[in-house]
Amino acid sequence: HGLSITGLRTPLLLLVAVAVGRALVAWLTELAAHRASAAVKSELRGRVLERATALGPDWLGGRRTGSLVALATRGVDALDDYFSRYLPQLGLAVVVPVAVLARIVTEDWVSAAIIVGTLPLIPVFMVLIGWATQSRMDRQWRLLSRLSGHFLDVVAGLPTLKVFGRAKAQAESIRRITGEYRQATMRTLRIAFISSFALELLSTLSVALVAVTIGMRLVHGEMDLYTGLVILVLAPEAYLPLRQVGAQYHAAAEGLAAAEEIFEVLETPAPPQGTVEPAGTEVAFENVTVRYPGRAADAVTDVSFTVRPGETVALVGPSGVGKSTLLNTLLGFVRPSGGRVLAGGADLASADLERWRSRIAWVPQRPHLYAGTIDENVRLARPDADEAAVRRALADAGALEFV
Repeated sequence: HGLSITGLRTPLLLLVAVAVGRALVAWLTELAAHRASAAVKSELRGRVLERATALGPDWLGGRRTGSLVALATRGVDALDDYFSRYLPQLGLAVVVPVAVLARIVTEDWVSAAIIVGTLPLIPVFMVLIGWATQSRMDRQWRLLSRLSGHFLDVVAGLPTLKVFGRAKAQAESIRRITGEYRQATMRTLRIAFISSFALELLSTLSVALVAVTIGMRLVHGEMDLYTGLVILVLAPEAYLPLRQVGAQYHAAAEGLAAAEEIFEVLETPAPPQGTVEPAGTEVAFENVTVRYPGRAADAVTDVSFTVRPGETVALVGPSGVGKSTLLNTLLGFVRPSGGRVLAGGADLASADLERWRSRIAWVPQRPHLYAGTIDENVRLARPDADEAAVRRALADAGALEFV
């Protein structure tokens, strides 16, 4: 309206304030989303590890360690984009278009009608693209889990492979699986780029349709310039959040594929815990038979023996005869298919296994020292143990002298 820069000072300052405010809100949204994502990931990772511990060696023995490690690390981390970007953007996609339409409809119902008619096309395309992407991402995650598991198995068995001259063959196998993972990743990226282009094109054409109708009415004097500019400034904002949802969905797709496997682990029922506390120290196996799920033959059949206080008993036999199975049954990690195990006269099937295990010292076939101090490793089973108890344990193990 012919105003000077001085006359426009207030509107310009308001414009700057709006721009700064928008940037600040975006930064705070990002900050809050990342903090929430970190909290959720930490909680989820803790639950996965707790569930894996509760399910015990029997369940862990049927899974590849590398796949489980990939799930608890890379798999949980992949959810970062889902919680920090996709979910907040989904909220904006619901709120912002409604707010923009509410403003536009007060100025021009024709433009509002065009936006209402074209806006639902973006979610429809997103759903169609999502179906195609999900299957690709599921395959990509399975390949990554397979690669992780295979790589860890190869590294663990490298000395044996080297002895039998099979190390190079395994390197070729890893190269092949890596190539498959790379191709799956590129196929997924191709879909992501094409879908982003499709959504951008659709929203651009929709905004262009609004702009053409405004232009025609401005030329014929059916609309004033102020109203036309308001609608042209706001119309792209109605489509922007939905376009961003489509872009963020691809970033979150790997996390969603991993989440299915994570919740599969979390929903696996743990063996039921009893409440009876075993009294006494005599251990008796009565006609114990163990058959692992999915196996056609028993691991051990109809085993009976008694271990009395003060006795030292050795279980002797060739590899695969069931020695480890019997020890895992005694520890409560494996439940007998038939018969029962008695500890002080109490059936372990109804015993409080936490209390029972607290009375057992167990050195597995492959003992492991965790990263940390010797003190922390000794306190692993009893974090509240005092220094005297730690020294006594080291002395009992014959380790105090060199420690």
